[in-house]
Amino acid sequence: MQDNKFSILVVEDHPFQLIATQMHLNRMGYFRLTPALDANEARAACERRSEPFDLLLCDINLPGTSGVELLRELASAGRIRQAVLLSCREEDELRSLQQDLKARGLPVLACMTKPLDQWALMRTLEAEGL
Repeated sequence: MQDNKFSILVVEDHPFQLIATQMHLNRMGYFRLTPALDANEARAACERRSEPFDLLLCDINLPGTSGVELLRELASAGRIRQAVLLSCREEDELRSLQQDLKARGLPVLACMTKPLDQWALMRTLEAEGL
């Protein structure tokens, strides 16, 4: 089981996907989850906390903004430590996006396909010591 002190902000605009993602994370041993259905809920959740979230797990396609823009905003404000972005895009496109975001200095651990592969996420987090 993972350290129960690890906090994750989960941003997904589809309620079913949000619940499914939280269930995957619970099975992986992560329980300090804060769900958000859009960028405004995510910003409000960050404002309520005195410490940054350890991880932003975010859909790339959000209403009114993108997960990439939300990542930039929250990272520059010091509200998150690391991020994993999720999308239905092709793996090659996601690898390219991940490289681009890292080159820009953003704290992105991975860009992964949806639906979430909990084992791939677990390997990514474990590789970072999270």
